[in-house]
Amino acid sequence: MYCAKCDSYACYFGGKRPENCPMDLMDVYDEALAQYDGFEREIAVNAGKVEAEGYLNWCRIKEIAEFAKRCGFRKLGLAFCIGLRREARETVSILEKYGFEVFSVVCKTGAIDKEVIGLKREDKISKKDFEAMCNPIAQAEILNRLETDLNIILGLCVGHDTLFIMHSKAPVTCFAVKDRVLAHNPLGAVYARHYFRKRV
Repeated sequence: MYCAKCDSYACYFGGKRPENCPMDLMDVYDEALAQYDGFEREIAVNAGKVEAEGYLNWCRIKEIAEFAKRCGFRKLGLAFCIGLRREARETVSILEKYGFEVFSVVCKTGAIDKEVIGLKREDKISKKDFEAMCNPIAQAEILNRLETDLNIILGLCVGHDTLFIMHSKAPVTCFAVKDRVLAHNPLGAVYARHYFRKRV
């Protein structure tokens, strides 16, 4: 299955499918369609409506707010990186203006040293005795206890975002990802591949 290397995209444009097309596995689509039921169907329908209405009109934060409203979500969780704390404050303010109750938990919550989970001093950014670990499992568990309807990731590190998603009971969406080198625009490395190819 090599969709990223496809030249035809028959799934979207029609026409002949290439070899090794995932659409040859028709049983997968039958099984998947059967799962668009109840809550999953509601999410898919509301996502489709937001996609259509907001297409080239709405920025990401408005899309999240509109999606959450249409799903009937009232309590939102924000799991954010301490490096984006100013952005987190503004994000909460915007979402509150939409009428949501927003709970936020920073990545360093718990103030637990990185060495507790097996990192060594040389593995730390600061190389100091104490450096707080990112704690995405605790972030998820805190929001689970608050019974949020939808959790939003803002700038969690690669891997920490994975752990948060794994442990969140509420559905998760991503507002923005962190890329300190490219002004939080990781696609810059793809769009400017002539410049970044050697670096990447």
